[in-house]
Amino acid sequence: MVSGAAAQQSPAPARDNPPAVVQPGPTNAPTLRGQWRASKLIGVDVYNEQNEKLGDIDELIVDRSGKISGVVIGVGGFLGMGQRDIFIPMEKLKFVEEPLRSSTVPDANRPATTGAADQRADRATRETRRDRNDWYPDHAVLSGATKDSVKNMTEFRYE
Repeated sequence: MVSGAAAQQSPAPARDNPPAVVQPGPTNAPTLRGQWRASKLIGVDVYNEQNEKLGDIDELIVDRSGKISGVVIGVGGFLGMGQRDIFIPMEKLKFVEEPLRSSTVPDANRPATTGAADQRADRATRETRRDRNDWYPDHAVLSGATKDSVKNMTEFRYE
């Protein structure tokens, strides 16, 4: 049961002064271009400089101030079996928005085209991706890593 004194402590808003309403629009909208959603970084593939897939991001580790200090990458294994986690500091990763380049050997299933047509198609794909702003990068690169060096890194444990 609420007493009348408790109800009087919260005065009703004056009818003469309605609360200010912020109108949505470009003047007060934050500019977020060039930023990514943390939830979309989960699952991003991590490669080395030789375009060998090392694993993918399983977790983001955040310090007490809210800054992402590093990522947990699941490496090794097959179809989730035998995978182990390693911790990589954020400064060791380079995030790349352009799709990973495949081998320079022509794809047997792809019809032959002229070099100019390939360049136009490639440029259109890059522009579409850049304009779309997916809120996450295409992949990350861990510099100086090899598949063997990653296998030998200390396993990360949630303790």
